[in-house]
Amino acid sequence: MTDRKGKIMLKRAEDVQNFWAYDFNIKKDSDLTLLDNAQFIYELSLAELELGALGAEFEVTNGLREFKIRNRTKELDKQILHRAAYFKTVGELYTDYFQLIQKNRTRSVNQYLTHWIYPYKGKFHPQMIRALMNIIGLKKGDTVFEPFSGSGTAALEAQLMGINCIGIDISPLCILLGNVKTQSYRYIEEIEKLKDLVIENLSPSIFNGGKTKDIFESMQNDVVKDFYIVAKLLTISDNARRGRKFEQAFVKNLNRMIDSTRDFKEIVEEIPLDLGKIEMKLGDSRKVELPDNSIDGIITSPPYSIALDYVENDAHSLEELGSDLTKIREEFIGVRGNGQNRVTLYNNDMRASYAEMYRVLKPGRFAVIVVGNATYQGKEVKTVEFTINFMDDMGFELVKNVHKLIFGLYNIMKSENILIFKKSN
Repeated sequence: MTDRKGKIMLKRAEDVQNFWAYDFNIKKDSDLTLLDNAQFIYELSLAELELGALGAEFEVTNGLREFKIRNRTKELDKQILHRAAYFKTVGELYTDYFQLIQKNRTRSVNQYLTHWIYPYKGKFHPQMIRALMNIIGLKKGDTVFEPFSGSGTAALEAQLMGINCIGIDISPLCILLGNVKTQSYRYIEEIEKLKDLVIENLSPSIFNGGKTKDIFESMQNDVVKDFYIVAKLLTISDNARRGRKFEQAFVKNLNRMIDSTRDFKEIVEEIPLDLGKIEMKLGDSRKVELPDNSIDGIITSPPYSIALDYVENDAHSLEELGSDLTKIREEFIGVRGNGQNRVTLYNNDMRASYAEMYRVLKPGRFAVIVVGNATYQGKEVKTVEFTINFMDDMGFELVKNVHKLIFGLYNIMKSENILIFKKSN
């Protein structure tokens, strides 16, 4: 088991280039300390909510950075150590999450392990997802449903917590990404064995035929093949967005993907983690192929297609996968229609999706929807209000509304709301 007091981790810190979010100092007189990257009010709110959900009675101390636990026990310490998202230490021990985020090949604190793979727009913060799974009471062996799986963030974080996840998405790119992020660690040795062969035969033909394409097609293991396909798509994205040369970008991306996947396998064994089972499949949130009352929890963020054109943003990858962009536009929620008709179609599609969420969720359990108002054609689309009204119509009760500032969506969205609903018993 990993030495939680830091000897092994401090050695690792010397071997990798860490940045400000990774502070290894321990407050010996503190019951709990927040992670240093927890900087926003909503993060403190989620930290308090997850502590309460784990059974802790507490008070916040030392400038809102430390916590005093009034009912501290060994069992409660264990729960916080293994599950918490926003805490670095419990007493003098590092949390599992703090250990996980050390396995990071990027310069972004939320892109540890395989979370970083592929620049998907509007993705979740995995730390927030981990906290929300605690807040809605998901336990090891429970099943969470993600009807808009996107780049697979919720699926990966559920897996790390030992929670099973069923993720669906109407985009074949999203299912590909989710599977690669969550399943590749199982075949990392086979992936590494093929690396030299692929690189030796690397040429511009990787993108239009030739030896490298033949090597891809000859791969018998679908997970291994998908891994190399994603490395290719990531390189196509780099070329389309940043003008990077194909061969150099492919080798760099492939090496980093392999390193991150190796990190995944190692940390699972070191902590150790009992991983959840992940099922990713093409599906439509408006017609979910799941039994009534079969899901323990739902965490999702509806597509911001009115604000973000997912089809256009990932057109290069979707075309590479053989998708018909015109057909996809007719299927994707939020990109159908024009003007006010687009908003109307979006609302109708989301009403159908929320009805399906209600149907598959077990009574008394929770659905979390992360959503924000967008600006479309110069007008604010009140998606938050629509969502609350729609969910109420379905029979959900809004039990918590956490306001969250966001950055980086080109000024089309300035905030999101984390809406926690409960299905009546």
